[in-house]
Amino acid sequence: MQKFLSIPVTNEQNQLVSCNDIKLIEVGDGSGSNPTTTTTLFYGGGKKVTLTHAAVSAGSEEMRDAIQDGVVQVLKQQWTEVVLQMGSLPKAVSGIAIA
Repeated sequence: MQKFLSIPVTNEQNQLVSCNDIKLIEVGDGSGSNPTTTTTLFYGGGKKVTLTHAAVSAGSEEMRDAIQDGVVQVLKQQWTEVVLQMGSLPKAVSGIAIA
């Protein structure tokens, strides 16, 4: 069963991000760039989803922790509950990119 986080994006409607086959959630975009304004989810098969958000303090992992906690929570839900609303993230998300 597929599971998703519903993430509010500034000036857009909520976007669904898959929680299945995530291998790593990391601060930054995976290239060493943007460590305070991006959080990236890496999937099996080499795909990644990068969340761009308001800046966090250098060294802060509050966004990574919030996304990770959401993934754990949605995966523990009953199989009929496929979406978790992520209404209270530490920083506002301004964009979601898939690569």
